[in-house]
Amino acid sequence: MEHELIKARLNLYAVLKNLEELVKYDSEMAELSKNWNLSIQFLVRGGPKAYIEFEGGGCRVARGKHYAPSIKLFFLSPAHLNRMMDGKGNPIPLKGFTKIPFLTGDFAKLTDRLEYYLKPTEDRLKEKAYLELNTRFTLNTAAFALREIGELDPVGKQVASHIPDGAVLMKILPDGPAVNISFQDGQIAPGIGETSRPMACMFMKDIQVANDFLNAKIDAFTAIASGDVTIKGQIPMLDSLSLILDRIPMYLT
Repeated sequence: MEHELIKARLNLYAVLKNLEELVKYDSEMAELSKNWNLSIQFLVRGGPKAYIEFEGGGCRVARGKHYAPSIKLFFLSPAHLNRMMDGKGNPIPLKGFTKIPFLTGDFAKLTDRLEYYLKPTEDRLKEKAYLELNTRFTLNTAAFALREIGELDPVGKQVASHIPDGAVLMKILPDGPAVNISFQDGQIAPGIGETSRPMACMFMKDIQVANDFLNAKIDAFTAIASGDVTIKGQIPMLDSLSLILDRIPMYLT
């Protein structure tokens, strides 16, 4: 049960978070969603709550409840949500019955496109545009997964409890993308973009190196020894972060 709960939180809070950037960086999806003005609430019994809001050509994915969602989707359990995310189940609509064609049509195109970027093949990764977005989304997913693993996973909780207060920056050179993870009083707060005065930094040489590194095609020791990955600041924070990141594949494959 705990496994399903962690996976459900990762699906809602880390995987779907990439929809925000999908509508920014994929021109086809930007065109598709530019006139959308609605919100979708996800409610999971005994599990997480989150919503997706489309407005003004942008997208926002947030924790908790939306004040006035256009569509409400209910799930009987975390496992029910996970089955839907795996394409093996359907939600129970509580509100927005007239918008079901939107969910099964245009919105499904958006989520299918996200899945396309998150499930790479060697041939797809040969395309520069695909490589860039797959790497961006992989980095984002890792950053936002850290909070859930650090709060719920037994090993992740133990490791996170020893990380001192401060921020970690993970950036792909020369100009990003980047993510930051802040630790404060036992709380973990991930964010997209850089942060001022990080206590520890990890710089990846370029998009290709980052993709290989984030997908464990090169190990950390080799990457650091070769200079493809540079680390600075409070190195123990990065060591702890790596231990938590190593737990993600247990829940997301």
